[in-house]
Amino acid sequence: MKLEIGKIYSGFKLLNQEEIKEVNSVAQIFIHEKSGAKLLFLDNNDDNKVFSISFKTPPKDSTGVAHILEHSVLCGSRKFPVKEPFVELIKGSLNTFLNAMTFPDKTMYPIASKNDKDFVNLMDVYLDAVFYPNIYKSPEIMMQEGWHYEIENKEDDLQYKGVVYNEMKGAFSSPDSILFRKIQESLYPDNSYGVESGGDPDSIPDLTQEAFLNFHKKYYHPSNSYIYLYGNMDILDKLQFINENYLDGFNKIDVDSKIDFQEPFDNMKYLDYEYPISNSEEEKDKTYLSLNYSVGKSKDTELYLALEILEYLLLETSSSPLKKALIDSKIGKDVFGMYDNSVLQPTFSVIAKNSNEDKKEEFKDIILKTLERLVEEGIDKKLIESAINIKEFNLREADYQGYPKGLIYNIKCMDSWLYGENPYMHLEYEHILKKIKESVDNRYFENLIKKYLIQNKHCSIVTIKPKKGLEGKRKEKIKEKLANYKNSLSNSEIEKLIENTKKLQKRQTTKDSEEDLNKIPLLSIDDIDKNSKKLALEEKSIEKIKTLHHKIFTNKISYVNLYFNTTCVQQEDIPYIALLSSILGRVSTEKYNYDELSNEININTGGIKYTTETFSEKGNADRYNPMLAVKAKCLSTKLNHLIELIGEVICNSKFTEKDKIREVIQELKSRLEMVMLDRGHSVAVKRLFSYFSDSGKYEEMLSGIGFYKFICDIDKNFDSQFENIRYVLADIYNKIFNKNNLLISITCEDSEYSGFEKEIKPLIDRLNEENLKYNKYKFKFNKNEGFTTSSKVQYVAKGYNFIKLGYEYSGSLQVLRSLINYDYLWNKIRVQGGAYGSFSGFIRNGNMFFASYRDPNLKETLDAYDGISTHLKDVNVNDREMTKYIIGTISDVDMPLTPSQEGQKATENYMRKVSYEDIQNERRAILSTNKNTLKAFTPMLKDTMKDGYICVLGNEDKIEDNKDQFDYIVNLFD
Repeated sequence: MKLEIGKIYSGFKLLNQEEIKEVNSVAQIFIHEKSGAKLLFLDNNDDNKVFSISFKTPPKDSTGVAHILEHSVLCGSRKFPVKEPFVELIKGSLNTFLNAMTFPDKTMYPIASKNDKDFVNLMDVYLDAVFYPNIYKSPEIMMQEGWHYEIENKEDDLQYKGVVYNEMKGAFSSPDSILFRKIQESLYPDNSYGVESGGDPDSIPDLTQEAFLNFHKKYYHPSNSYIYLYGNMDILDKLQFINENYLDGFNKIDVDSKIDFQEPFDNMKYLDYEYPISNSEEEKDKTYLSLNYSVGKSKDTELYLALEILEYLLLETSSSPLKKALIDSKIGKDVFGMYDNSVLQPTFSVIAKNSNEDKKEEFKDIILKTLERLVEEGIDKKLIESAINIKEFNLREADYQGYPKGLIYNIKCMDSWLYGENPYMHLEYEHILKKIKESVDNRYFENLIKKYLIQNKHCSIVTIKPKKGLEGKRKEKIKEKLANYKNSLSNSEIEKLIENTKKLQKRQTTKDSEEDLNKIPLLSIDDIDKNSKKLALEEKSIEKIKTLHHKIFTNKISYVNLYFNTTCVQQEDIPYIALLSSILGRVSTEKYNYDELSNEININTGGIKYTTETFSEKGNADRYNPMLAVKAKCLSTKLNHLIELIGEVICNSKFTEKDKIREVIQELKSRLEMVMLDRGHSVAVKRLFSYFSDSGKYEEMLSGIGFYKFICDIDKNFDSQFENIRYVLADIYNKIFNKNNLLISITCEDSEYSGFEKEIKPLIDRLNEENLKYNKYKFKFNKNEGFTTSSKVQYVAKGYNFIKLGYEYSGSLQVLRSLINYDYLWNKIRVQGGAYGSFSGFIRNGNMFFASYRDPNLKETLDAYDGISTHLKDVNVNDREMTKYIIGTISDVDMPLTPSQEGQKATENYMRKVSYEDIQNERRAILSTNKNTLKAFTPMLKDTMKDGYICVLGNEDKIEDNKDQFDYIVNLFD
């Protein structure tokens, strides 16, 4: 909508209006004159609308006040006084995104929805939450979400409890998280970036109620706010709503939220830290080394993008010179970079993982000598071209899987807007890319290296080294601190803490009144489309190979997925399939060495990935289609290059490059360890499924703990096993990439299909077509395992297969999942138990699970799972609540898909034998679910928990204390 600059609309004065071609939007910048609120609107045709309100929140200490406040404002407000409006919205909204995020210097509250009525409802709840939270009425909110002293009886020991406290205990269990925190601390000791905005568990208990409230009073004012709107909407209607309901009640004030600029260092700083490992782990090869630089300002648009390209060029590809130099010198077993431009003073880091402390100086010397050589001799132009191309492709594709692209644009806008600059400067990338391309021959990147890395004294070497017993000492120190504190208290003071604990427990267990619950805005079932979206899929044939064409507008990008059945591989070689998928594209072929191959792929495509996938069929977790998938994308005009490169990799790869294969194995081991520490709940669930389903066992062997143990073994014995590794890889490579194994999936516009058909035929002809033997695997199953680590928290999973017990899948199970997640698990595991998260899942193949994330408990959580059937039997859901759960379930089912995601989802359904009628039946079941439908699942839940298995990743002492729960206790890491 074209508005008039300088004119006032519902209190908002339009300051600027400009077309942003790169994001197909018109940007409008407003100021709310009475309150001082700033507002940016990106007007376009995207029906997935985004709203957010953000505040500049630079912390002064590491108590986590900004993070705890982010949690707490969503625990009830003036208009919506229920305990958890956030949860009520998740239950009953058609949102496509709903969350809040704490950054080192800002706090963001974004929502997204395709339904306009729902969109306004979400805006209303979020605006009321940030401006009028119930934190001033209920001190128990900070106690629950932040921290508190927990004590129920005088003779009990004091404990620290709290959601954020346990979340950050989990975060600080990961050496990667500790490293990233210490990098910021090392470079910015004198400003807000030198403290932990999320909260350091050792500092969180220093946060007082007074400081907590004062932080909100100071920073959560419209004058310190940044409001963002994106998508296809009536902006005048939205401005009127925001003004009349919220901003008109505030007057502009001065908010001191200035972020001090860290003065550059005169010399490099060295800092050493320790992280805990379990007593059973070896300390060798477990040190992290990092060389870190403060590089300019995020307000510099050209540098912002140029350093992204430089970091990719130096550290993220097989041909990246800095990565190669460090790997070849055996400094570490995994090398990667990190460029964080989401703060005023960005950081650029080179990180070597699985190294040793005595290699610190060599690490630094190799980096500096490599950079100096690149400046002196010049960087390979093909490498530069490939790095620029892959970045440009990603910018144009704008495919941000898991996040609405409007939210990604919002975050990019904050990288300048928060610091007083044009909010959309980082969205306008065309002229910067053009300048960078034109400057490549003038030593553009060489000059960047010289200025921002070699000559930059504002840098640090941070070392994070392992130490046994550290976690035990920390626990003893906290125990002693709490005991001393308790001993210092009078009887009346202890009684007061007991009273506070009981008040909190009462708040947690008291149900919201019907009157308050009814204040949360809610759509009706009539607002929901009764029909599921039909995913584009047309069965065709190319050279007698079954081909699935997904006819979707893709903006001239072709998404090519080739699926090769892998049941031709013998059972003992299954883990090698995943190893093969990691090696492909990273070893030389007959035509290209691996450096050339990497450059050719990045110059001509948007990327080629090789993954293992297991498609279990509906109704039976023991029937499945295991595949090695080649997933690639390119501009349709470059299909010939893409297909040629795929053919070169899957027909002509060499497995004789011992050092390169060793490098891949070591990096793979490192990345698996990062996943296990950061996403332990998903690892536990994957292992759990391997106890009772063939598909689960197969998948676990390819990507779970079983695969990790396999990688550890061949890494440890690599030299003696290499000839066998090479032989097996070559053998399964020749079996898998066979014409008889192939299914083709192509997502492109109709006009592009004939071009694809022409280009793919020569590749099909190159594949061998010998007859193969297909195997029927017979697996042995483990059960009930506890995997010990040095982590301060647990990931607790329990489940079974309900179809094996005689029950059937129904779409109503997805409504049950919503009810269990947000009615039972949220309250029992998160609110009362203090875990950061808890989840459940019911899959078409019958597998089901309950899992917790960053959980301080173990046995209590398992008991909570066992109590779900009793809870369901007694649950009394009224019509409004049922409507809420149905709408929230449909929100999950109807999550927007990008073109590539739609093509992959349609192929996945095809593989799983899930028809459109199945999908429509699921939707009908969801929409017709009622209280009795849910109660009818009580016997199923009781039986699955009675026969269910458990898998836990967690603290070695906690698992040992609960050893009666397990059949096997295993050290996760060697």
